[in-house]
Amino acid sequence: MCNAGAMAQTYESNRQICKYVHSTSRGHEAIQLATAFHLLPCDYVSPYYRDESILLGMGFTPYELMLQLLAKGNDIFTGGREYYAHPNYKGDDKANIIHQSSATGMQAIPTTGIAQGIKFLEKIQSSKLHKGPHGELPVVVCSLGDASVTEGEVSEAFQFAALHQLPVIYLIQDNGWGISVTAGEARTSNANEMIKGIKGIKRISIDGSDFLQSYDVMKNVIDEVRKERHPFLVHARVPLLGHHTSGVRKEFYRTEEDLALHAADDPRPKLRNKLLELGISEDALLEIETEAEKEIARHFQGAVAAPEPESSTVSDFVFVPTPVTEEFGERAPAGKEKVLMVDAALFAIREIMEDYPEALLYGQDVGRRLGGVFREAATLAEQFGDHRVFNTAIQEAYIIGSTVGMSAVGLKPIVEVQFADYIYPGFNQLVTEISKSCYLSSGKFPVQTLIRVPIGAYGGGGPYHSGCVESTLLTIKGIKVVYPSNAADMKGLLKAAFLDPNPVVMLEHKGLYWSKVPGTEDAKNTEPSRDYIIPLGKANIVLQADEDYIDNGETCCIITYGMGVYWAKEAAKNYNGKIEIVDLRSLFPLDEKLVFNTVKKHGKCLIVTEEQQHNSFAEALAGRISKACFRYLDAPVEVLGALDLPAVPMNIELEKAMLPNAHKVSQRIEQLLRN
Repeated sequence: MCNAGAMAQTYESNRQICKYVHSTSRGHEAIQLATAFHLLPCDYVSPYYRDESILLGMGFTPYELMLQLLAKGNDIFTGGREYYAHPNYKGDDKANIIHQSSATGMQAIPTTGIAQGIKFLEKIQSSKLHKGPHGELPVVVCSLGDASVTEGEVSEAFQFAALHQLPVIYLIQDNGWGISVTAGEARTSNANEMIKGIKGIKRISIDGSDFLQSYDVMKNVIDEVRKERHPFLVHARVPLLGHHTSGVRKEFYRTEEDLALHAADDPRPKLRNKLLELGISEDALLEIETEAEKEIARHFQGAVAAPEPESSTVSDFVFVPTPVTEEFGERAPAGKEKVLMVDAALFAIREIMEDYPEALLYGQDVGRRLGGVFREAATLAEQFGDHRVFNTAIQEAYIIGSTVGMSAVGLKPIVEVQFADYIYPGFNQLVTEISKSCYLSSGKFPVQTLIRVPIGAYGGGGPYHSGCVESTLLTIKGIKVVYPSNAADMKGLLKAAFLDPNPVVMLEHKGLYWSKVPGTEDAKNTEPSRDYIIPLGKANIVLQADEDYIDNGETCCIITYGMGVYWAKEAAKNYNGKIEIVDLRSLFPLDEKLVFNTVKKHGKCLIVTEEQQHNSFAEALAGRISKACFRYLDAPVEVLGALDLPAVPMNIELEKAMLPNAHKVSQRIEQLLRN
């Protein structure tokens, strides 16, 4: 506590040096230290941004914390990329910490995902479960401020933990404030009262400023969860003695009366008085306080003198290397039958689950009764059991975000979002947690997850089952996006995406699943061999132009993907030998080399997308092509996409009017070839 107090005072006295935004744990030290002292190296903890005392209690030094405070290059957590008290840690000497974001409450789902993964390992693969020195089972602690429990995603985590009885402890530190918003303004009840409505989570409310009470309670709770394997919520009432952050200072919005009321519950004087009652001498306590001030001053001087990060490291750790770098296996083995695209996906996942016992599949309606609304998971639960293929609630945020925790314990989750239109509730987790985890943990916690998303319009799917989301996804850095257009690519890309240690979103066009849409028969292919893989970022030429026409300057190329491949192939029949079609297959990483070389060869280029055209990925790609191929172009790069409407209308004729088709592609080709 003396260290934490001296650190807070040092930061306040050196505001010009401590220029990056930070929070301190003043007022919260007792409950935080009481929690940290009971954690074992087999455990996981997710601190929030005010939890420096948890980190001190776990054994991290003030110097290590200060390196992050000052964003220094040898910051052990993130190499100068992340705020103070935003740790991540992987080791054998302390509890593990996955990447921690600043978004309030967002850690609840990934951390509950850790507990979900631990329960799976405990029951199914116990040999892979990391235990304590005396065989203790791991527990997971998720620390939250009380204001964050109003977030919907926290409720999703509570629901899943209660339903599946996961070994997770939600530590709620309630200081009565959410920046300048009081508890009375923001919520009808505190976390201890609110959790009554969710059956299956035990609860207790304590004075979190009393170290001895906090120590005993956390010992009992952690011991109980270790043995009985159920969720627990600890509501700890604490004062807020420091500023919300260094940038939002307490004098901006708090009254003297409020500050005095909180100061009366300062945990340090409470503990000091108790130690005096227990016979610890005044001299001994003064020595501790004096030594703490000296030590913190020494640590701070060292941190200030530490080197800044090397600018050359700024792009490190966006991804970790993938083992799949070359196409491998047989794409069209002799004697094999053609399969539908939806079956190619089913067969690929079946083979993955046979070969990788750590692979799981979950999402809405993928379980035993239905096997997916497109039957893309049919029979998998029967073959692999309900523990590996199972339904979730309508919780896109949990489906996506839980993969962070599952991946952290060594599992390989495959999850499904039922329709692309419904991925948006999961964007918080995809953007805030998944995409940044590898980069902000300096490569310690890449998230290995495969997120399958049926996409696209056909046959009157309507406004909420027909949308395209690739441009929105591609604005998120730190994820990969693939988009197969046929059965062979589906199997090869799905296998590669699963093996990639980074997060991959696979977009799968519903209209190609069964080749029911006229002109999409070629989406059926001979089923590739079991070991067939296609590296992400490799496009494919699906139609080549004749060399004679190329030499005479009578050709153009079409760059496309998904359903656009079939519109382009149908349109190309009107210009025999004059059209070359590139199927991108992977939108990020993108095969720029093949795209640029193809455009340079023809001098004329049309990009076809199903998305609404303006501000789309296709238009951005057109700009990149124009810049890279400017000297080779005989005409501006053209883009054909859907009309710029807010949604795909239900009526089939209106849908056709909105979307591109072969006829529209043919008209644009004719214009290009005439130029």
